[in-house]
Amino acid sequence: MSDVRVREVGLRDGLQIIGTFMPTADKKEWIDRCVAAGFRELEICAFVPEKYIPQFRDANEVAVYASERPSLLPAALVPNLKGAERALAAGVGKLVCIISATEAFSQANLRRSKAQSMEELAAIVRLRDRAANSEYRAIIQVGISVAFGCPFEGRVPDSLVLSAAVAAAKAGADEISLADTAGQGDPGQVRRVFRALAKELPHLSHAAHLHDTRGTGLANVLAALEEGVGSFDASIAGLGGCPNSPGATGNIATEDLVFMLEAMGLDTGIDVQRLLEMRAFVAERLPEVRLFGHIGHAGLPKGFVPAHRSRAMRAS
Repeated sequence: MSDVRVREVGLRDGLQIIGTFMPTADKKEWIDRCVAAGFRELEICAFVPEKYIPQFRDANEVAVYASERPSLLPAALVPNLKGAERALAAGVGKLVCIISATEAFSQANLRRSKAQSMEELAAIVRLRDRAANSEYRAIIQVGISVAFGCPFEGRVPDSLVLSAAVAAAKAGADEISLADTAGQGDPGQVRRVFRALAKELPHLSHAAHLHDTRGTGLANVLAALEEGVGSFDASIAGLGGCPNSPGATGNIATEDLVFMLEAMGLDTGIDVQRLLEMRAFVAERLPEVRLFGHIGHAGLPKGFVPAHRSRAMRAS
C-alpha cells in the first residue's frame, strides 16, 4: 500500500491537445511502461466522438487492453451517457464524469448547462448500477472543473464548488476530484476549499487534478496534502491541458510530483527512474511536442533514496 496515490493522465489529458495521432501500439506500450513503473491507476482515454478529438478514435481498443492488466485500475473520461456505455462495455474500472463549477465553462467545455450535466451524471449512475454485478462495479469519479478559477468568469466562489460536489454526491458519485483546469489556484485557496469539502462530504474519497500553468502546481499539491488529500493526477513531462480553457496547458509533471513526494518520505509505489525512461519514450514518440518539468532536465540528486527504502534503512 502507498501513502499517496498518483494517477498518470498523460494518455488522456496529455494527448487530447496533440493533433498528431499516436499509434495504438505506442499507447499500449505507454500503459505497459506505467504498470512496470508501479502505477495502479491510469486515465487511459476519453470516450468522445472522433470528430471532436480524433486522438481517441482507438479508445475502445486501448481501454480493453488496459482492462486486461490485472494490477491496473483503468479510468476513462466519459462526458455523456454514450461514452459511459462504451467505457463499461470495454471493462473500464473508473468512469470520470465532469461537472463545471461555473455556467460559462460548462457551456464552453461540454456544450450544455450545469443542470444538464447533473442530469447526465444521474443517467450514468443508473447505467452503472444496472451493469454492476458481483465481479464488476465501475467506480464513478466526478471531477469539478475550474474549481479554483474560471478563464471566463474569473474567481470562483467556494460555494459554487461545494454545491456542485454535494449535488454530484447525491447523484451517486463515489469520488470527488477538484480540478484547477485554468491553472489559477493558489495554496491558500486550495487548502481552504479542500478543508470545506472534507467537512461537507467526509464519507467520500477526494482527489486533486492540479495544473502548473502559473508555477503553483507542486505548492498546491502540498496544500492539498495538508488537508488530507491522498490522490493526485499528473502527466508525464507535464503534457496536456484543457483545450477549452485558453492558455491553460500545463499539467504537473508526473516525475516532478513523484520525486517530491518520495523525497518527503511519502511512498507512492512508483519508480522515479522508470518515469525518466518513460519521459524519454514519450519524447521519442512525440518529437514535435514540447516537454516540461524539472527532474527530466536536472536529473535525480545524488543520494536520493525512495521512501520505501528510506524506511527500511531506518528500521534496520
